[in-house]
Amino acid sequence: MVSSITVKAPSSTANLGPGFDVFGLAIDAFFDEITLTKIKKGIRIITDEDIPTNPENNTAGLVVKNMKKKFRVNNGIEIKIKKGIPAGFGMGSSAGSAAAAAVAFDKLFKLKLDKNSLVEFAGNGEKASAGTIHYDNVAASVLGGFVIVKTNPLNVIKINPPTDLRMCIAVPKITVPKKKTKVARGAIPKNVNLNDSVSNLSNAALIVVGFMKKDSELIGKSIVDSIVEPARQHMIPGFVKVKSNALKAGAYGVTISGAGPSVIAFSKNSFDLNKISSAMSRGFKSKNIDCQTIICKPSKGAIHQKK
Repeated sequence: MVSSITVKAPSSTANLGPGFDVFGLAIDAFFDEITLTKIKKGIRIITDEDIPTNPENNTAGLVVKNMKKKFRVNNGIEIKIKKGIPAGFGMGSSAGSAAAAAVAFDKLFKLKLDKNSLVEFAGNGEKASAGTIHYDNVAASVLGGFVIVKTNPLNVIKINPPTDLRMCIAVPKITVPKKKTKVARGAIPKNVNLNDSVSNLSNAALIVVGFMKKDSELIGKSIVDSIVEPARQHMIPGFVKVKSNALKAGAYGVTISGAGPSVIAFSKNSFDLNKISSAMSRGFKSKNIDCQTIICKPSKGAIHQKK
């Protein structure tokens, strides 16, 4: 009888420009790992990371608490957390842990939940970190690939990305505010110009077509956001230079990864990805900010790690 399960979940990028709160893409830049072990009683969190160990305030802990209650599981559960996704940099850190926890719980207790249920449980765990539920990052981390999220009722569509799609991510070495997602959401305008809305809708539609046709160029060139990016770019020192540098170096499209401050450039494997990454670094350097750059590709979703 299985008493312990380990699941690894990937980082993700949300929005992809015009797809605010709707689009997500799993990326293989970083991973979180969760191990759930049956114990006699309670929920115990073990980690070497600087994260809350009270289940109510921990994304993985909240997922396990909710699923334990929903499915009337009598066992206690120990949650061991290894964080690989940097917290607060727009790559779905809390979502990675929540996704891994939901998938691990499902496997440990042989629930065989459908994809929407897994995403819903993982999304509820996000409340511990973000304060509200957002399904774009967790859906990508649970399912992998490119996801489109519809809410009320929740329905997630997954599309496999083109095999030649590549991303260059620049992660600036800056201090991010606590509750950064809430701060970033507060910058978004309450009223939107109709022309901007039409522009975003058309670009979002083209991104979906690009994924369906496996056309990396169409995806990248459609990552143009007239609403959220202009409202948030002031929160990322050097963003305008990082973006222009990446486009000059050959990237198809550039935008803020999730709520930032990481910046993501879309390209394909035949391009000079190191050149794009270096150009992005120079953009941050223009504001005396160092950054880490990662070249990555789309990832599969949360997977059971067989020991």
